[in-house]
Amino acid sequence: MAHFPLNHPLRPLYRTLAGLTGTYILIFGCVSLTKTVGETLFARESNWALGIRTNLAFAIASVVWGLIVLVANLIGGNVGHYTNLAGAVVFMVTGIYMVAFMQTAGNFLNFSVSTAILSLVFGLVLLLAGMYDKTGSPQRVRSEQAFKTGGSAPRTAPRR
Repeated sequence: MAHFPLNHPLRPLYRTLAGLTGTYILIFGCVSLTKTVGETLFARESNWALGIRTNLAFAIASVVWGLIVLVANLIGGNVGHYTNLAGAVVFMVTGIYMVAFMQTAGNFLNFSVSTAILSLVFGLVLLLAGMYDKTGSPQRVRSEQAFKTGGSAPRTAPRR
């Protein structure tokens, strides 16, 4: 099981970066929604918003994920932690999928190379934020610190 540090001192910075990422995704989604409204959902036309190629389906998905990431990071705590990890997986898998199927009919979100790269960068930012923004009680932090330094830490279950 992965170990995520609790109450990392740079947690506010990572939450801010993830929140800014969610804000950009939301703004991009709104701008691209205004440019693609009235077209078919999975159109493969040359519609660009903020330097990224888009279609109506990608615009709607961007608005939804931008809101999810932004609100989760405004709420903070472990809600933001788990949302950032889930968002990282979604953006990285989507970016890799779209690179693999860019010149085929499987490119249903109308990605270009720049869109795929930006999706992977957003995934990495959310992964970084998700790895360092986990929160825990002071008792749990002391317990983990004692375990890391080799001191005796209270255990809830025997080791096997």
